[in-house]
Amino acid sequence: MTFDSTKFWSGRYNRGGNSGAGSYKRLAKYKAEIINNFVIENDIQNVLELGCGDGNQLNLSNYKNYVGFDVSKKALEICKEKFKQDSSKSFYSISSFNEEINRAELSLSLDVIYHLVEDHVYRKHLNDLFNSSTKYVIIYSSNYDNRHSKHVLHRSFIKDINRGWSLVKEIKNKYPYNSDIPNTSFSDFFIFKKDENIY
Repeated sequence: MTFDSTKFWSGRYNRGGNSGAGSYKRLAKYKAEIINNFVIENDIQNVLELGCGDGNQLNLSNYKNYVGFDVSKKALEICKEKFKQDSSKSFYSISSFNEEINRAELSLSLDVIYHLVEDHVYRKHLNDLFNSSTKYVIIYSSNYDNRHSKHVLHRSFIKDINRGWSLVKEIKNKYPYNSDIPNTSFSDFFIFKKDENIY
């Protein structure tokens, strides 16, 4: 049977699961520290995220305006309830994503790419991610080729990045992956900037 990442994550949230260890405890704090500092240093006014999950990571984020997309209806319901008093944040189904309408200075993909085991879903994610950004893209992911499990496929994704973008910084994880699975990660930060004079 062909693996379906949308069904997998929708089912996980429907059963009461969460976004995973990477969005909780010290890993979540670490990710928030890196991204919040980047947002401040570059005066980012609006942020778009593909794969917002249950919003636990977002609890630690400091964005002026934020739009999150996800495949899971349940995850979106959780986010909308969690942030119902915060008008600076909005959430939508990934099926409604439109790169011509949904635009931001910074687009995020955090712990998502290696979960997209289907090639066409993976490539659409990359295209949407870069086409939706006007300035920067931050990817937090592994960057090597390896089949880890049925729902985890590591990819050397940098070779598939859209033309017109440059990798300007790579930040190795403060807590690299080891046997302490809930508190370590195989993801690193990759920060891309849109090339100037690209039309």
